[in-house]
Formats: sequence, C-alpha cells, structure tokens
Amino acid sequence: MLTTPVTTLEPTVLDIRMPPTDLPTEDGVPLETNWHRLQMNLLIDSVHSHWRGRTDYFAGGNMFIYFSSRQALNRDYRGPDVFVVKDVDGTKDRDAWLVWEEEGRYPNVIIELSSPSTIAVDLKDKKQLYEKTFRTPEYFCYDPNSQQLWGWRLVGDRYAPIPADQDEAIWSEQLDLWLGRWVGEFNRLTTTWLRLWTPDGDLAPTLAEAEALRAEAAEAEVARLRARLARLGVADDELSSPAD
Repeated sequence: MLTTPVTTLEPTVLDIRMPPTDLPTEDGVPLETNWHRLQMNLLIDSVHSHWRGRTDYFAGGNMFIYFSSRQALNRDYRGPDVFVVKDVDGTKDRDAWLVWEEEGRYPNVIIELSSPSTIAVDLKDKKQLYEKTFRTPEYFCYDPNSQQLWGWRLVGDRYAPIPADQDEAIWSEQLDLWLGRWVGEFNRLTTTWLRLWTPDGDLAPTLAEAEALRAEAAEAEVARLRARLARLGVADDELSSPAD
C-alpha cells in the first residue's frame, strides 16, 4: 500500500501594521493665547450645559484625532480646537479620539479658533481635511483678530458656505444652535467671545451661568410669594414660628 506523505503547512503570518498604542496626547505646544484656552472652555461648557442630562455625545477641545494607521505612525497630529461627536458614549474617558476605536466615527462639528499663525492652514489645509477625509458635516472657523466667522456645511462631496443672519450669527444644524459673537465677561475677562444661542435667540448659558439663572429665578419666586403673603396680611415670622 502506497502512502502519500502529508505536508504540514506553516500558518501564514500577515504583516499587518497596526497603529501604535503609545500615541501622544499632546505636543507640548502651548495655546496661542489665554483667550484661546478660555474660548475653548466656554464653548464646550455651553454645549454640556445645553445638553445636560444627555450622555450620547462627546465634546472635546485641543485633543488629537487619529484617523489612520499611516497618520498615527507618522505622528501627523490633528487636533481641532473644539469638536463634537454625536451618538457615541459620552461617559467614556478619552485622552485622544481614535477613530478605529470609535466605530469609525468622526466629528459632527468642528470649530477652529484661528490666530495669525494658523489662519491660512485653518482656511485651506484643515478645511480640505475635514471636507474630504473626515466628512465632517459642519466646519466653523473664527478669527478673533478680525472677528470674522466662517461656516461651511457638507453638501454632497463639497463644503458649501453657510449664510449668516442679520446679526452675523451662523446656524448649526448639528448642534441646533446659533454660533455668533458676544461681548461680555467670562472668567474675569471682558472681551468679544464666540457664543452659542438657542433657536429662540437666547444665550446658551454655561453650567455656572445656568446655575446662577436658576438661583435668581428661585429668589424671584420667593420674593413674589412674600409679596403675595404680605398683601394677605401674613408676616414671614408667622410662617416660621413653631406651632403651640
């Protein structure tokens, strides 16, 4: 009886280059100005306040977005100043946004806060990246020096400019909010800020501002009730006195 020798095949090992796991989360380059740092916090805090109670979104700022193995291996950093991603787990702690660990999700909204050293890149290279690669539905760019605000919405394969209203505010369909300039005080600095506004035209408050508004409303309600009791001839001490 003839026997045929069995050839044992060695398993094929695919040479797949995976993204590194030790990805940097910061580049050591400080923000342009104190205004830039505060402005990022202002916008992100306003989003959290407006969507308080929701956990289906993530809002980040000055955070690297890694979107491909080549980009990660080349250490080609991309960190929008402010971005919002919807329909994701907002309770997850993240030091960077890794697209391949987020089910391929890219930002729904990106806001860049320009400076003289970044304005050209923001209006050209980054705009093209967010349009062609990220496919981010809405991109906004604000230049604090000229106080110019630009907005684009993805229509098909291209960004189309979003027209501003009579107050030079621009509507964000993704946030369901207006984006526009506001002069006032934030964190002890009085200047022109980029703020969010509700569809009714009310300022979208930060968490601290919302708390202050609730406290003012409570005080006003107490004052109203006291005035009503006074008209009825009931004094405050009568209400607080213990029963005999």
